Amino acid sequence: MAHHFEIYKDKAGEYRVRFKYNSEMMFSTEGYSSKASAQNAIDSIKKNGPGAEVKDNS
Repeated sequence: MAHHFEIYKDKAGEYRVRFKYNSEMMFSTEGYSSKASAQNAIDSIKKNGPGAEVKDNS
């Protein structure tokens, strides 16, 4: 699998989502108190991400 989302628990016990591409972590989310909230974050990224514009603030 070249790319995937991963839900995991951090050291503080919160659920986080990271996105990996070819085993390289591309991004990680904030911590969530429930696994359902982490899954909602994935669903939102999938729904809203493809059409997101790129802002170059450099």
